[in-house]
Amino acid sequence: MAALSIGYQIHFHFNPPNLLPLPTKFSSLSFTAKHPLRWHHIGCPKICAPPAVSVMAFGSSREVLPPALDSSSEPPAIFDGTPKLYISYTCPYAQRTWIARNYKGLQEKIKLVPIDLKNRPDWYKEKVYPANKVPSLEHNNEVKGESMDLIRYINSNFEGPSLFPDDPSKREFAEEMFSHFDSFYKAVISSFKEDTVNDATFDSIETALSKFVDGPFFLGTFSLVDIAYAPFIERFQPFLLDVKNFDIATGRSKLAAWIEEMNQIEAYTVTKRDPKELLESYKKRFLSQV
Repeated sequence: MAALSIGYQIHFHFNPPNLLPLPTKFSSLSFTAKHPLRWHHIGCPKICAPPAVSVMAFGSSREVLPPALDSSSEPPAIFDGTPKLYISYTCPYAQRTWIARNYKGLQEKIKLVPIDLKNRPDWYKEKVYPANKVPSLEHNNEVKGESMDLIRYINSNFEGPSLFPDDPSKREFAEEMFSHFDSFYKAVISSFKEDTVNDATFDSIETALSKFVDGPFFLGTFSLVDIAYAPFIERFQPFLLDVKNFDIATGRSKLAAWIEEMNQIEAYTVTKRDPKELLESYKKRFLSQV
C-alpha cells in the first residue's frame, strides 16, 4: 500500500542567463489550470521578462516496498486486471522501469512485484514470463519484457507526464542515445580489466549532455534517456572510484551536474541502492574475472 501524493517539479530556464540580477530570490510562485503562472521575486529594481517554465508531475510516494518473492512464495493473482511490474530491487534493467512507473505517478496503478533473482519462484517462469528475467510487465492480459521496450510502453500506455519530447531533433537524439547505450556499457565493463579507464568512454556522455542547453538532462528536460542511463552510472561511479581511483565526474561539469540533478528526482532516488552495496556487488561480480 502506498501513501501517494502528486507534486510538481518546476524548472526555470532563463534566456539570456543574466536576465535577472544575482542573487535573485523568489518570494512566491503560483499557477492554476486556468491562468498562466504568476511569479514574483525580490531584489530586482526593474521589470524583467518572465522565465520559461516547464512543469513536470511526479509521484511523491512513501511507498511501502513489498518483500521479494522467492521459491517459497505464493504467486500473486495473475491476470486479474491489475497491471503488475515484476522487478528485482538489485537489477539496473528493472530499475529503469521502476523509475518510469514512479515518475509518471503510477504507484497506485501498477503493482510492484519484486522477485528474488537468487532464489526465483518456479511459477514466475511457468505462469508469468517464460524468459524468467526481470523486468516484465503484466498489462491487458499480456506480459511484456525488455527494459528499453517497457519504459517506452509505460510512457505511451499509461497516464502521467510524457517522458519523450515532441521536438523532432530531441526525439532523433534520444534514439541515438538509446543505440549508443550498449557500446557505452561494453566499453565501461571492458575497462574493468584494464589498468586505466579510457576517458573517451565518459567523454561521450559529457558531449551528449552538452547537446541541449535548456536543462541539465540529455534532452534538456528529464526523459527516458536519463532513465536508461542512470541505473548504470549509479553503479559505475562508486566502483571505478574505489577500484580504479577514477572519478567519472572529474573534469566533466555536465556529467557532475546531471548526477546532482538526478539525485533531486524522488522517482529515481527511492529506487537507488546503498553505494556500498553496489560496490561490493560489482567487486564480487567483476574482480574475480580480472
